[in-house]
Amino acid sequence: MRHARAVPDAAAPPTTTVSAALDLTADAATPASLLLAVARRDGVDVLTESLTVTGPDGPVAVTEVDAGDGTRLHEVLLPRGATTVRYAAEVRSARGEAPGLTDLERWALTRPSRYAPSDRLSAVAAAEFGGVDRAGLPRAVASWVHEHLAYVSGSSAPTDTAVETLLARQGVCRDFAHLTTTFLRALDVPARLCAVYAPGLSPMDFHAVVEAAPEDAWEVVDATRLAPRQALVRIATGRDAADTAFLTTAGPVTLTSMEVLAVVAGDLPVDGLAPGVPLP
Repeated sequence: MRHARAVPDAAAPPTTTVSAALDLTADAATPASLLLAVARRDGVDVLTESLTVTGPDGPVAVTEVDAGDGTRLHEVLLPRGATTVRYAAEVRSARGEAPGLTDLERWALTRPSRYAPSDRLSAVAAAEFGGVDRAGLPRAVASWVHEHLAYVSGSSAPTDTAVETLLARQGVCRDFAHLTTTFLRALDVPARLCAVYAPGLSPMDFHAVVEAAPEDAWEVVDATRLAPRQALVRIATGRDAADTAFLTTAGPVTLTSMEVLAVVAGDLPVDGLAPGVPLP
């Protein structure tokens, strides 16, 4: 899929270039889904974009599925043998008014989910944050998670929930996001996980952050503080990592290599940790 480049506008937001390269090996033909594409939402202008999947015998068919809230899932049948996946896009994201909270989101995103069992941590959340003003809860919770967890690559298992993360006091970005989401939901604040491209992240990878809506609009918080929120580019939005994984397969597939890139034109923004930062 390709889209024509828009005419540059001197007043437009800076352009962000993102890309992802996956090398996969399957022992047999295996259905798979990819979440690599930039989300199509209001305020997001995708200037150029391409996605190719190539197997041992040439190009592999890709089907785009609207997964809701701008998320675009791509279904493929991985052939037996080695397959390469290549995605690239240039995007401008307007950082204006925060997206509003719907009635359905208000109801659904205060409930427990697979990796965010908020019902199991409600007592801890009440003890730690019971005196915090509701509007300040996203920043307070993200700050607590940042201060009490160590970021340690490879320290968690794919099946770990926020409970295991709290006990271990360490994890990676998805673990930080799950614990933040769990505490917020336990406090009756709608919260969801967002997979993003993150300019400034080092080492570069896919990144997970949290959107919370203590009142009527979503704002983004990142307990890892590893990349400025003002430069993030949304890929997928969901209840937790079960909805936002970059690769899901119906059978055994080996990820032999992966490379992710996200670069914003000009100077990288400085995140002063102010509340109310939107994620387009």
